[in-house]
Amino acid sequence: KMAAAASDLLTGWCLFGLALLAILIFCWVYVRKYQSRRESEVISTITAIFALAVALVTSALLPVDIFLVSYMKNQNGTFKTWADANVSRQIEDTVLYGYYTLYSIILFCVFLWIPFVYFYYEEKGEDDGNTCSQVKTALKYTLGFITICAVLLLIGAFVPLDIPNKKNSTEWEKVKLLFEEFGSSHGLTALSFSISSLTVIGMLAAITYTAYGMSALPLNLIKGTTSAAYERLENTEDIEEVEQNLLRIKSKCRDGRPLSSRDRRTLQQLEERLRTLRRRERHLESIEKSWWTKFCEAIRPLKIVWGVFFIIVALLFTVSLFLSNLDKALHSAGFDSGFIILGTNLTNPLNMLLPVLQRVFPLDYILITTIVMYFIFTSMAGIRNMGIWFFWIRLYKIRRGKTRPQALLFLCMILLLIVLHTSYMIYSLAPQYVMYGSQKYLVQVRYLTTLQNWEVIILLYLGSLIFFLCVCVLILFHFISDECIVTRTYLFLHKFWFFSAAYYFGNWAFIAVFLIGLIVSCCKGKKSVIEGEVDDDDSDMSDDELSVYYH
Repeated sequence: KMAAAASDLLTGWCLFGLALLAILIFCWVYVRKYQSRRESEVISTITAIFALAVALVTSALLPVDIFLVSYMKNQNGTFKTWADANVSRQIEDTVLYGYYTLYSIILFCVFLWIPFVYFYYEEKGEDDGNTCSQVKTALKYTLGFITICAVLLLIGAFVPLDIPNKKNSTEWEKVKLLFEEFGSSHGLTALSFSISSLTVIGMLAAITYTAYGMSALPLNLIKGTTSAAYERLENTEDIEEVEQNLLRIKSKCRDGRPLSSRDRRTLQQLEERLRTLRRRERHLESIEKSWWTKFCEAIRPLKIVWGVFFIIVALLFTVSLFLSNLDKALHSAGFDSGFIILGTNLTNPLNMLLPVLQRVFPLDYILITTIVMYFIFTSMAGIRNMGIWFFWIRLYKIRRGKTRPQALLFLCMILLLIVLHTSYMIYSLAPQYVMYGSQKYLVQVRYLTTLQNWEVIILLYLGSLIFFLCVCVLILFHFISDECIVTRTYLFLHKFWFFSAAYYFGNWAFIAVFLIGLIVSCCKGKKSVIEGEVDDDDSDMSDDELSVYYH
C-alpha cells in the first residue's frame, strides 16, 4: 500500500509538472502573440507571462480541491483506509497552504509588482537614460497601492465576526476579543477580507468583459469573418473613390487660386483616409496569401462545432445562474445573511447534471474544469474585443502584434481579479458540489422521521438499527462536520456576509449584460478579417509588426 501510495504521489507530481509547463508555454505564446515588437520590454514580458500563469493555476485549484475531498471517501460513505484523521488533515492543510500561496502572490502582483512595472515603463517613456529616477518615481506611485493593501489587511484582521453577547462587556474585552480572533484564525480572516475586496472588483470586471465574451466568442466562431478577397475588392473601390475626390479638390487650385478652409480640411481628411485604405490594402493582400488564412478556411467546420459547443455551455451557465439566484431570492435568509441558502429548492441544470456525471469518473471534474477554463478564455476574448476601459474612456486596445506593454499588464491584472470571482460564480451554480464534491456518509438511526429532510440514497437494515447512505449537504453542516470534509474554497467564500450580498446582486447584473451582449452579437454582421488591426492613428511602421504573422 505504501508503494502504491508513493507511486500515485509521483504520478501526481509528474502530471502537475506537465500541466504547469503547458500553462507556461501557453502564456508565453499568448503574450508574444499580442505584444508589440517595437515596444516590447523584458521586464514587462516576464511580468505579463507570470501574472497570466498565476491566474490560470489559481483557476485550476478549485477542481483539484473538490477532487481531493471526494477522493478520500469510498462510494459507500466510508473513509478509505489511508485517509485517517492525520492524512485528511495534511491534505486539507496542503490545499489551504496552496490557496494561501496563490492568493498571496495575487496580492503581491496586484498591489506591488504590476503597478511598479507599469509606472516604471511609463516613466521610461518620458525620461530615457535615468534609471534611478524612474525607479524612485515608480516606487512613489506604487506606495499608494501598498498602502491600500495594508489597510485591507488591517481591516480584515480586526473586523469583528463574533460580537460579544454580554451587553455590559467593556471596551477592553471587545478589543481583546478582536486580538483573540486574529490569533485563532492565523491571518486567514485578514487574507480573506483582502481577497474578497479584490473579488468585488473582479466581479465588476466579469460583468463587463466575461459576460460580453461569453456571448461574442461563440457567435463570432459560428459566423466567421468576411472573405479577404471580397474585402480587397471593396477596399480597391474605396481607394478609387477617394483618389477621384482628391483630384477634384486639387483641380480647384490649378490656376493658382488658394483653397478655402473647408476644402483644406476635406483634403486633409481624404489624405488620411487614403493612407488608411492603403494600409488596409497591404494587410488584406498579406492575409490573402498567408498559409494561416488557408489553414483557418480548412478548419472552418471545426470552428462552427466549437462555436455551437461554447454557446451551449454559455446558456447552461446562464440558466443555472438565473435559477440559483432565483432560489436565493425566494428561499434565502435575506440581505443580512448575504443571501446564503441552506439546501436547494430550485434545481438548476448544472445541479442536475453533476450528480449524474459523478457516477462515471472523472466526468464531473471534466465538466467543472471545462466551465472554469471557459470562464477564463471568454474573459480573454471579452477584453480582446472591447479593449481596456476606465468608465467611458478607452485606455488601451488589445491587438495582435501591436499591444503596448501597459495594456498587457492591465489585461493580466484584470484576469487575476476575474479569476478570484470565478470560485464564487461556480459556487453559486452548484453550492453543494463545490462544498463537498461527491462525498457520501453513513447515518445510524432508530426512527425514519429523524431523517425526513436528509438526502437519502440507500436504506440498510441491520438488526434494530437503520443505516442510511446520504449525500453531504450544506443544511447538515453542523451535524456531519466529522463525516464530510468541506473544501478549502468554502472557507474563503463566506467569511463576510456583505461580500456575499454584493456577489448576489452582481450575478443579476452578469445575466443582464450577457443577454444584452447576446442580442448585440446576433444583430451584428460578420467581422472583418482584419478587425481592429488597422486604425487611423496607426503609423506605417506598424505594418511590419503584423507581417510576422502573415508570412
